Amino acid sequence: MKESAAQRRWRSYGPPIILILGLLVLWEVLVTWQAVPPWILPAPSQIIQAMWQNADLLLPHVLQTMKQVLLGLGLAIVTGVALAAILDLSSWLRRALYPLLVASQTIPILALAPLLIIWFGFGLTPKVFIVTLFCFFPIAINTADGLTAADPELLALLHAMGATRRQIWRKVRLPASLPYFFSGLRIAATYSVVGAIIGEWVGASQGLGIFMLRSANAFKTDQVFAAIVISSLLSLILFGLVFIAERALLPWYYTSQRESQWV
Repeated sequence: MKESAAQRRWRSYGPPIILILGLLVLWEVLVTWQAVPPWILPAPSQIIQAMWQNADLLLPHVLQTMKQVLLGLGLAIVTGVALAAILDLSSWLRRALYPLLVASQTIPILALAPLLIIWFGFGLTPKVFIVTLFCFFPIAINTADGLTAADPELLALLHAMGATRRQIWRKVRLPASLPYFFSGLRIAATYSVVGAIIGEWVGASQGLGIFMLRSANAFKTDQVFAAIVISSLLSLILFGLVFIAERALLPWYYTSQRESQWV
């Protein structure tokens, strides 16, 4: 008998939901049973209570972090796609720039962040740059790989029909790279919130990173966990939005086999 949509969703999402709920219950029982002080490890119920009680205080910090995330992610998309297009222009450029692109990811962001503060001050700019540095690499690499993944038979057909390089790039190579682009964008979306928080740790007056530091200095561990939970939820929301956009913009990519894996 064919599975319904609800059954397929439960088969996909049910196991992780059950596992997470089980771990939370175990956490709650162990912390309560062992009478662990809240400043060492709060119970999940205490974390939820801290989120509720500090909702008004958390909201400005969340909005500030999301502002940095969206600006940095947007800049990463522009720079990543532009760099991928440059790498695709010629094999010489690819051989020259690809190693430098990989080498750029060996630089610790925490070591680079203070320099950005020195160069650009304590405003919004260095935080946006840090998010961009976290996010542009998977977008650039995946898109560059996607531009070389076009069907060779289709390319040969268009060459035989007299299509120009620009027409081939726009009608074949670019559409072929879109699934790869969205794959890199999903990775970048999960990195973006982390990048914003690290930028706030280096120097900021508002944001989830600052809220974490202030709460940790005051030994309010439940508030630290509350900020961690919120940052994780923001990353999951961004990941989900990218996935929804991919399904809406690339309906031809989701064959019945792929849909059965994701739905």
